[in-house]
Amino acid sequence: MRQRCHRDATAMPQRCDSGATTGVTEQSWHRPQRGGRGPGPGPAVPDVPAGPVSPLSPLSPLSPPGPDPGGNCCALTQAGPSRNFCPGRPSLAGIAGIAGAGAINPGQGSCCSSGPGLALEMSPGLSPGGCEESEAWLGPGGSPRPCPHGAPAEGAAPEPREPPTEDDIYCRCLSRTLCHTATPVTVGFYAPCGHRLDSLLAKVTAFMREEMAQREAAELRRGQRKPRSPHGWGLLEALWLLAFYEPVVTEGHLRRKNLEFIFIRFSAWEFAGCDKLWAGLVTTLCHHVRQHFGALPLSVFHVLGSRPRFASGFSQREWILKTGTCLRLWGLLLVLGVGVAILLVALLVPGIKDHHALKVVGSAVASLSGSSLVLGALSILKNFLVSEKKKIERLTNSDRFAGQLGFMSKIREEVEVLVDYLAFMEVFERRRLRVVMEITSLDLCYPEKVAGVFNAMATLLSDANAPFIFLLAVDPSVIVPCLEQTGCMKGLADNGYLYLNRAVTLPFSIPEMGARSRLRSVAAAIQTREDLMYRIIADNVAKTRGGGGGGSGAVPSWKEADSEAVAWIHEAFRCLHDGSDVLSRYLPENGANVRRIVNTIPITLRLLLHRAGGAASELSPRAAAAWVVLADRWPCRLSWTLQCLEDAGQGRAAPERSGKSLWSVFLEHAGELSALRQPLGKVLSLDADPELFQAFLARDFPFGAGEARQLLGVTVNLDHSIRQQMGLLRAMARLGRAAPVSRGVQCVPHGAR
Repeated sequence: MRQRCHRDATAMPQRCDSGATTGVTEQSWHRPQRGGRGPGPGPAVPDVPAGPVSPLSPLSPLSPPGPDPGGNCCALTQAGPSRNFCPGRPSLAGIAGIAGAGAINPGQGSCCSSGPGLALEMSPGLSPGGCEESEAWLGPGGSPRPCPHGAPAEGAAPEPREPPTEDDIYCRCLSRTLCHTATPVTVGFYAPCGHRLDSLLAKVTAFMREEMAQREAAELRRGQRKPRSPHGWGLLEALWLLAFYEPVVTEGHLRRKNLEFIFIRFSAWEFAGCDKLWAGLVTTLCHHVRQHFGALPLSVFHVLGSRPRFASGFSQREWILKTGTCLRLWGLLLVLGVGVAILLVALLVPGIKDHHALKVVGSAVASLSGSSLVLGALSILKNFLVSEKKKIERLTNSDRFAGQLGFMSKIREEVEVLVDYLAFMEVFERRRLRVVMEITSLDLCYPEKVAGVFNAMATLLSDANAPFIFLLAVDPSVIVPCLEQTGCMKGLADNGYLYLNRAVTLPFSIPEMGARSRLRSVAAAIQTREDLMYRIIADNVAKTRGGGGGGSGAVPSWKEADSEAVAWIHEAFRCLHDGSDVLSRYLPENGANVRRIVNTIPITLRLLLHRAGGAASELSPRAAAAWVVLADRWPCRLSWTLQCLEDAGQGRAAPERSGKSLWSVFLEHAGELSALRQPLGKVLSLDADPELFQAFLARDFPFGAGEARQLLGVTVNLDHSIRQQMGLLRAMARLGRAAPVSRGVQCVPHGAR
C-alpha cells in the first residue's frame, strides 16, 4: 500500500487517500466519477469529502516538515515513475535515477517535507496543500498524455485524467487543419492579450509536432521508406544528387502523408529599430532554412541544383540523371586530361622539349578546362561563406540599389531560390516540408513598419508554390488603427479591417478564455523560476524514457471526433459545390473570400465535434457551412445581432429569447445600429448586400438564438474585437440615456432642512 493522490472536482484543496499500488495506464480525457471503478481492473477510487484542511494536518502547506503519515513517500515503482508527486521537488540525482534504473530510493529522490511558503514554489499543476500530478506528464499545451515510462502494472486502476482546456481544443483543431490546408496560407491568429498569444502559439506548435510524429510513425507502419536527412552520411548522398541528378515529383510522392514543420519565430520588436522591418522577415527566413539543412547543400544548390519537375506519367522514378551536366563535366575532365598530357609530353619527352608551341597549346588547354572547374568550386565557396542573409542586408544597406526598380526583384530571386531548394529537399527527404513563420510583437512597432511586414508577406513570400504557413499573432483592435495611420491604405478608404482581410487567408479568432483555461492560467501564474526549470528537466526525462513521446497517439475521444470530422467536411464541401443548393448562391465572387470560407469550414466542423465530445451534434454540416458563409459575408450585422443577444441573455428574460430567430433579434435592434452608423462605418462597409442578409436569415437559413449561442463558441472567422467595440458603444449609449435622470436629482442644502 502506498499513498495515492487525486483531485476533487469541486474543491481547490487536494486530498491524499491511502489506496492500492497502481501503475500508469492509458487514460481518457474525462474525469472518472468519485466512488466508482474505472474501465480497467483495480480498486475503486474512494470519495473525498470536500472541506477545509486543518492547518496542522499533513495535507496543509503550513504543516511542519516531517514524513508522510502513511510512512511512505511518493516514491517510484519499478514499472516506472508514478504520476503522484509530493510538493517537494526531486533532486537531480533522483531524476538521474529515473532515467537510469527506472526507480530511486528515498535517499536519491524527492522527500515529503514542506514548509511555510511552499504554496508558491510548487511544480506546475500543484495546488497548495497536497500531492498532485506533475505537468511533466502532460501533453502539448498542457493536455494529458500517457506516461511514457513503462507498461501498467497488472490489476492497476486507471489514474484520473484532466479534460483538455478550451484553448487546447482550439489549438489542436487549428493544427489539424493546417496539416491539410494548401500553402501558402496566412493565418490571422487573433487574440486580445499578448501573453495569451504566446501561450496559444506554444500549444499550436506542440500539437503540430505531435501530429508530425504520428504521421511519421504511420508511414513507417505502412511500409514506406524511412526519411533521409542531409546530415552525417546523408550529406554525401545529398551532394551527389544535387550535382548529378534532377528530382521528379511523382504520384507516389504526392501520396505521402508524413510532414516536417520548420518553425521560425519572428519577433518584430527585435527589428523595430531597423529602417526596413520587412527585410528582417526575409533574412530571418533565409537564416533559419540555411541553419536547418546546413550551409553546404544550399551552397551547392545555388550553383548546380535544379527545381523538381513533375512526372509525365505514373512512373515512380524520383531521380533522373542530368545528362547535359555529366557530358559537360566529362568533357571538361577529358580536355583537362588531354591538356595536362600534352604539357607533360612537352616537358618530359627528350625529343620534344625544344618545341615551344606544344608547351603553349598544352598549358592553354589545361588552363581553360581547369579554370571552368575552379570557377564552379569558387562559386560554391562564395555561397558557402556569404549567406543569403548577408546578401539581402548588403542590398538593403546599399544606396545604389535601394532606389532602383530591380531592388525588389533581386530579393525575390533569393526567395525563389530558397523555395526551389525546399522543393528539392522534399523529394530528397521523402516527406513534405512546411515552413511555419510565427510573426509576433507587431503591435509594438511603428505603423509604417507594420505595413512593411504585410507588404513583404504579400509580395515576396506569397509564391503559388511556396510551402509557407504564416501565423500572424496580432490583436486586431491594435493592428487595425495602426494600419489606418499609414500611407498603404490609399484606395481602401482608410479601412484597416479591409486591408487585414485581404492579407489573411485563414482567420482564427480565439474567443474569451474558458473556465478550465482560466484555472490553468492561475496555476501557471504562481510558478517560480525553479518550477520552470524543474518542469524542463522532468520533461527531458520523459522524452528520454519515452523516445520523444511523439508516437503516443490520440486518445479515443479525439480519434472519434477526427474520423467523423472527415465525413462532415466532405458533406459541407459537397453543399458548396452543389449548384442546386441555395447555399452556393451566397458565395462571394472574390476568390480570396472563397478561399477564406473553404479554409475556415474544416476548423469550424472540428471544433463543433470536439466540443460535443465526439458525439453527434444537433447541427448539420450544411448548417455549419452556412454559418461560416454568414460570418464571412456580413461580419458587422452578425456581430451586432450576437452582441444584442448576449446583452439580452445577461438580463432576466434570457430563457424567453432562446426560441427567437436571429432575424427577429436584428430587426428589434436595427434602429440602434442605424444610430451608431458613424462610429461603426468602417465595420459596416465590410458587409455584403443587406437584402441578401435578410433573405439569408429570414428565409433560407433561419438560425435561432439557441443555435447562435452554440455556434458562437466555434466561430473563428468573426473578429471578436468588433463585438467588443459594439458592446462598449451600447454601454455608453445607455449611460447617455440615463444621464438626464441623474441631473434631475438635486440635493437639499443642509441649512434648509
